[in-house]
Amino acid sequence: MACLILILIFAFPRVALALLFFFSNYLQHAYHGIIIPILGFIFLPLTTLCYAWLINSGMPITGVNALLLILAVIIDLSGHGGAYSRRRG
Repeated sequence: MACLILILIFAFPRVALALLFFFSNYLQHAYHGIIIPILGFIFLPLTTLCYAWLINSGMPITGVNALLLILAVIIDLSGHGGAYSRRRG
């Protein structure tokens, strides 16, 4: 069951963010406002989820955890770059 939830989060990060925002206080522990989660929902949803997971787990953002966060940023930005290249062609 946990693998299915993880697959759904990677496939639909915006849906996962919306569900977490409306039905839990998971994002409120990581972010102390509403602006950053909304911007994360629009531009970098996987990075927003990864950062919230790191903060709520109590893990420092150093070493392997920083690499996970950088990987989430790269995945999010690659989606934007792919959309731009398809639009130009």
